[in-house]
Amino acid sequence: MSITETPRSERLHIGIFGSRNAGKSSLINALTGQNVSLVSDVAGTTTDPVYKAMELHGFGPVVFIDTPGLDDTGELGELRVKKTLEALEKTDVALFVLEPSAISAKKEGSPSAGKLTDEWLSRIKAKKIPIILVVNKIDQDKKSLDFAEPAPVDANAAALNGMDLLPVSAKTGTNIDKLRELIIKSAPESFMETTITGNLVQEGDLVLLVMPQDIQAPKGRLILPQVQTIRELLDKKCPVMSCTADTMDITLKCLSKPPALIITDSQAFKTVYPKVPEGSRLTSFSILFAAYKGDINAFMAGAEAFAKLKDGDRILVAEACTHPPTEEDIGREKIPNLIRKKIGEKILFDFVRGSDFPEDLSPYKLIIHCGACMFNRRHVMSRIAKASSQNVPICNYGVTLAYLTGILDKVVHP
Repeated sequence: MSITETPRSERLHIGIFGSRNAGKSSLINALTGQNVSLVSDVAGTTTDPVYKAMELHGFGPVVFIDTPGLDDTGELGELRVKKTLEALEKTDVALFVLEPSAISAKKEGSPSAGKLTDEWLSRIKAKKIPIILVVNKIDQDKKSLDFAEPAPVDANAAALNGMDLLPVSAKTGTNIDKLRELIIKSAPESFMETTITGNLVQEGDLVLLVMPQDIQAPKGRLILPQVQTIRELLDKKCPVMSCTADTMDITLKCLSKPPALIITDSQAFKTVYPKVPEGSRLTSFSILFAAYKGDINAFMAGAEAFAKLKDGDRILVAEACTHPPTEEDIGREKIPNLIRKKIGEKILFDFVRGSDFPEDLSPYKLIIHCGACMFNRRHVMSRIAKASSQNVPICNYGVTLAYLTGILDKVVHP
């Protein structure tokens, strides 16, 4: 990724769903204007979700997700459908693709017609994901279709019945421009409104970033949350100073006034907090991303679970990154060691990485999630919702480290 490219986690995620051979792959190729996905008359050609980052004219950076068929069968088919479910967790706008024959069968009252469609539409609506119903291949079957003028679909509408259908042809390009317009209209209003620093800074506020360069930091580069935060602060017209934890004293002496906000790596809380000048507020990159990527109130409430933990309890640590863990890994080493030292030596830990996340969370007394800079907001919110539905508290790295340092009530968040 170039330094000017928008990270995939920051883009609107548009999932394309439907049965095998409904024309999902040809549709994504038409939308992107590229041969992104393999197109074939053989059912089940798409075996894994295909992610394509591009610019959507009139909106900005997006990711299209081409998924395997929902009606895939057999042992491998079940695995492909599971991958599609994982893609749904990341989807901001869903395009549900149907063939004309499926609409005709539904109109004729076939008992089995649309059952799978209804099930999946209900599943998508339950997640409050905006849906656009698309009928592809109209160049093959124009006469059997009778469509109303397409309009954005209400996510709470009944499955298929009452939902507007947009007829398109990926082959001829019919209504592809209209589909792009519908995608833009269906994007969540809050998508472009959420910021990393929120209301914590105003134009002209001096911000100090404390960024330890430990073994986990890539050599010669800053990590993504640091880069994104710096860019946002510059856009907000805030002067920015940067230092490492061991040069914080000399950096503060160089300033004519205390910084309005100090943002630190959460692992440096113990070193940084005693040095915060009067009048400065303190937060961390991970706490900022807890609010930017998820629900900060849910994470703060999750910290209350620490007071109830006892030996033998099990904690799930979820990491978005898939890099190999290091000897000083924050999620696998530092946080578990701090918890065992503060709460109990026999606290048990399980670890998941990337898209892996258990369906059954009942074995856990607490979930601790990373800052999720590699996930989009929808993905993190899906995990929070899953934890909430199973009454399992969820926290994040920054909130956890602030609690274990004894300063959770002293740090600020958006």
